[in-house]
Amino acid sequence: MRMPLVLASASPRRVDLLRQVGLAPDRIDPADVDESAGPGELPPAHALRLAEAKARAVMGRHPGAYILAADTVVACGRRILPKTEEEASARSCLELLSGRRHRVHGGVALIDPGGRLVSRRVDSQVVFKRLSEAEIAAYLRSGEWQGKAGGYAIQGRAAALIRWVSGSYSNIVGLPLFETAQLLTGRGYRGSCNANW
Repeated sequence: MRMPLVLASASPRRVDLLRQVGLAPDRIDPADVDESAGPGELPPAHALRLAEAKARAVMGRHPGAYILAADTVVACGRRILPKTEEEASARSCLELLSGRRHRVHGGVALIDPGGRLVSRRVDSQVVFKRLSEAEIAAYLRSGEWQGKAGGYAIQGRAAALIRWVSGSYSNIVGLPLFETAQLLTGRGYRGSCNANW
């Protein structure tokens, strides 16, 4: 009998990414955790800690299931950029990232039906072109920045502003697919499309 897969996230991007590789979750149960960084916490550790906290937060509601959780942190040096909820914050992020290299840290955590937690961290790098005021204003008008870590969505209009990417593209979108699939299959998960992996 196949154990269900529960995604501890409300992100439609993560659902779409999982479906892309035949790992569609059976249930979606968003975790409600404090996403504030701890004192002196660096971006990579922050991403991994939040992914693990999200998985633990929902595991009690789904005994015997696979619980998958993730977090994405956009960082410029040691500075963690916010999930932008207002235009001024998005503008500040875009101005900071303009012409610079930054990192996207992805944390993925999986709790298997036996209650064992495994996790991985994935790092990608992104370089924006030097953005003009007109380009920033046009991107802000698009509204794509709303609720996005770092104030942009690489899978949308921001793709025209990014000149270089290194590492996992899906990690930048919101979920590193290779590492996620490896975690699931390594713990015995057999989804509808990956039975022979």
